[in-house]
Amino acid sequence: MRPWIVYSLLRFGIFAALFALLVVFLRLPLQSMGIAGFAHYMIAALAAAIISLAISYIFFAKLRAAVATDLAERRARAARGEVDDDTAEEDALLDGETPGDPPRA
Repeated sequence: MRPWIVYSLLRFGIFAALFALLVVFLRLPLQSMGIAGFAHYMIAALAAAIISLAISYIFFAKLRAAVATDLAERRARAARGEVDDDTAEEDALLDGETPGDPPRA
């Protein structure tokens, strides 16, 4: 699996878990301060985003570097004019050609 998919899924999973925990455990302290409803969820989402960012920054440095390397390789291939099969097929469909046709001049 590509590293950016793994990295994105890990970050989203950490965010979702933290958000669920914060929604449950921040309910009483926030209600005692008069904060309820939509603001409660926004505070939980903001806190989960910041904490998950810190966790991914500290613990997933190797995976983040792999994502950066993959993106750099993709940019280098694009700069050289190399196109993978999926991109060529998509371009052909957008140009109104069937994928097996030779490109128009």
